[in-house]
Amino acid sequence: MKILFLTDNFPPETNAPALRTFEHARVWVEDGHDVTVITGAPNFPTGRVHEGYRNSLYSVGEMEGIRVVRVWTYVTPNRGRFRRSFDYLSFMLTSLPAAVIQERPDVVVGTSPQLLTVVSAWAAARLRRRPFVFELRDLWPESIAAVGAVSGGLAMRMIAAAAHFLYNRADCIVSVTESFVRVLRSRGIPENRLAVVRNGVNLSQFTPGPKENGLREEAGVRPDEFLATYVGTLGMAHGLKSVIAAAEMTRGEPIHYLFVGEGAERAELEHEVERLGLSNVTFLGGQPRGRIPLILNASDVVLVHLRDDPLFSTVIPSKIFEGMAAAKPIVLAVTGESAEIVTGAGAGVVSRPESPADLAAAIRRLRSHPELARELGLNGRHAAETEFCRRAAARRMLAVLARTAGLDAGPASPPTPDCRGAAPQEHPS
Repeated sequence: MKILFLTDNFPPETNAPALRTFEHARVWVEDGHDVTVITGAPNFPTGRVHEGYRNSLYSVGEMEGIRVVRVWTYVTPNRGRFRRSFDYLSFMLTSLPAAVIQERPDVVVGTSPQLLTVVSAWAAARLRRRPFVFELRDLWPESIAAVGAVSGGLAMRMIAAAAHFLYNRADCIVSVTESFVRVLRSRGIPENRLAVVRNGVNLSQFTPGPKENGLREEAGVRPDEFLATYVGTLGMAHGLKSVIAAAEMTRGEPIHYLFVGEGAERAELEHEVERLGLSNVTFLGGQPRGRIPLILNASDVVLVHLRDDPLFSTVIPSKIFEGMAAAKPIVLAVTGESAEIVTGAGAGVVSRPESPADLAAAIRRLRSHPELARELGLNGRHAAETEFCRRAAARRMLAVLARTAGLDAGPASPPTPDCRGAAPQEHPS
């Protein structure tokens, strides 16, 4: 099967959409399928093109057997409405002709959260007379309304109309959550055009390891401190000022908070820490993907936090599964399907979103009960091994793509006990 996949993010970028696409595509290639990814020059979230790459009009490379076509985009940091909108628009305009000139695929996939990417995928599929699959990572238009990224009724109506159009034109919608599917059913999308493939984790990259690996010293964490770590985008959706408020509540206690990542809110969060005079908070900034397992292993708990908005009860942050794989207890400040996963697996403690008091209480509880923390971590690792392996998820999605294209997915490569694979390396061709 020939798969054409359009995504605004791809390695060496390390956000969730980039990694899901890469790890799925790598398995599809292993199973004998041809995969071409249309993407831009890697620059998320800082707006600086990664070393070794250029923001050229059109270039072709190869990564773990995946054909990677990179097109020009307007490069900008992940902040500011106008500039980000122009970034998204530029990718739509350059990715469409690039997609159309590729060898005719059997199926075309477009992934959100950037909706204009999916518009380009739909257009390419129709121009090539191929089935179109919408991989739904965020619910539209609710996701953009929840973070206040768009103001004005006209803009919101246009986004809602575009989402409605794509939902109804997709030959199949692959959702990352059951919650999204329930919403789409209520909007009249037929059941036979809906599928769920949840996120997961590469178990060979994220494994339990020693806490004393040098990371704590690098971050200025004392040996006696309990380390609560947030890894991911420091963005508008995450409500991380509540974590700073929890740090203020636990000032003077042997608890340290570590933020790893970049995003639109980083400067504001750092300013708040400085204003409060907190010495128990450290920002490490964005880190190479290969260092994230070391960071998790050095931590005592993994923090997962989103704003207190009904929309976020429908999402499942992928950082949950990475924490599970590292056998670290999760402190989850998210309601809905995410909470069901964490509590169902016995993998962590759930607190109310944007409630610093609840968050501080959950962290204190795990610090005071190390045996409970250890049990929750082991439960999470078991769940990652049995339910949330990325390799298995890739094959579930492959079966959906094959069905949509009216083809047989073919035999899978020999089963393996994990989601093995080295860090991606791209080679120009």
